[in-house]
Amino acid sequence: MKTLLVAAVALIDRDGRVLLAERPEGKSMAGLWEFPGGKVEPGETPEAALIRELHEELGIGTWKSCLAPLTFASHSYDDFHLLMPLFACRKWEGIPAPREGQRLAWARPSDLRDYPMPPADIPLIPILRDWL
Repeated sequence: MKTLLVAAVALIDRDGRVLLAERPEGKSMAGLWEFPGGKVEPGETPEAALIRELHEELGIGTWKSCLAPLTFASHSYDDFHLLMPLFACRKWEGIPAPREGQRLAWARPSDLRDYPMPPADIPLIPILRDWL
């Protein structure tokens, strides 16, 4: 089984809310909400992948020094195994805006369970909620 390395980030605003992005139509698991991020390309660090993905997906910029490793997900899907480090980020430039047809939502930690998420993301919720 192939292992897929995907980096994700919990963007946390001044009110302690977390940004979620809805997977757009046409993507696998469309309609489910997830933490922003994406695949780590060969030769790329998870931090570099997040900086690139945040720019591509949301039009914002951040720095490696602002990405704090928080926890990770390890989940087997039918055709691959997902390994996903989750970083926390409280500092970025710009206002997050959907650039790939996705919807965005700022969710309070206590409301994260109200958003249907991919199976790999669900175990991250209590860790994030306790940390915030």
